[in-house]
Amino acid sequence: MRFIICGAGGLGSVIGGMLARAGQDVTLVGRTHHMDAIKAKGLHISGIYGDFVVREHLSCITHPRDAVGEFDLMILLTKAKDSETALAEADCLKGRVRMVCSFQNGIGKEERLRAWAGHDAVIGASTIEGGVLLEPGHAMAGLTTPTTAYFGELDGGITPRIEAVTSAFQKAGFGTRAVADIRQVLWEKLMQIGTASGWSVSTLGLPLTFPDGLEVREGAVNYILLARDFLKVYKAMGYAPQNFYAPMGQFREYDSLPLDQAVDLMMQVGVRFRERAMASGETEGRTSMHQDLHRRRKMEVDVILMPYLDKAAELGIDVPVLRYVYGVAKVQDAFLAA
Repeated sequence: MRFIICGAGGLGSVIGGMLARAGQDVTLVGRTHHMDAIKAKGLHISGIYGDFVVREHLSCITHPRDAVGEFDLMILLTKAKDSETALAEADCLKGRVRMVCSFQNGIGKEERLRAWAGHDAVIGASTIEGGVLLEPGHAMAGLTTPTTAYFGELDGGITPRIEAVTSAFQKAGFGTRAVADIRQVLWEKLMQIGTASGWSVSTLGLPLTFPDGLEVREGAVNYILLARDFLKVYKAMGYAPQNFYAPMGQFREYDSLPLDQAVDLMMQVGVRFRERAMASGETEGRTSMHQDLHRRRKMEVDVILMPYLDKAAELGIDVPVLRYVYGVAKVQDAFLAA
């Protein structure tokens, strides 16, 4: 298959590099320094998948107008705030991409893509993969789960094109599944990253990492209390937690176990994060929103937290912990650079 990834930073480079390594034809659209470094020395990927350089089956450009030929799938991976600019720049690709999807955070991005590409061109996609750009030309893969990516038709069902994309990701080394209800996956992923990101920016100071906070029992308590607020809304929407991204997200257990046992479970997650970070050389240990706070850049507070707050208001559900976390995050975000 031929892929084009618009917004090839850390995560886009990891995904694109792994696909290219497996023999897929990949075009990365990214910043000049990063693309130039890859052209000169290849794409260096380190972290949980090993340490290697990808040179073959990989093209690097800084603007979609330089893309050559037709593509089976365009993946949008810019920050949500940059979507409109990225799609405007990608207008030259209309008619040359058969499918379009987004791995961005948030809910509603698929409808924006449908307005750009047409109703039938857009497929549903979700991943929990984590990637960080350490320097131009070098991306670190820092997070995965046994099943780390999902694809499905937005209106429900699994079609041959969904199976083809799923197969390509599986061959690239990503645990991937095709699902009949991709929208449930999207809402559960948002619950996952909303809990992890909201907890991180409201609980951890700038020098601390994810496992740091979970090693303190009070920190794990805060995590479970926030997760349970998300779960109230998720279940009121008619969903039952599926643990799509287990063992990172174990929402069935967070919901059903007594508080002390759920906290013990979360502390064990912190231990596993610490062990994996030590084994892979991963040093960040932060969610993408916490990385933005650490680097003093604007966070995706409204993209990640507001959909659940809006649903809570719509359904008449009280979510005091989530509201508090949102308030803390908004105060911090007000003093960050754009």
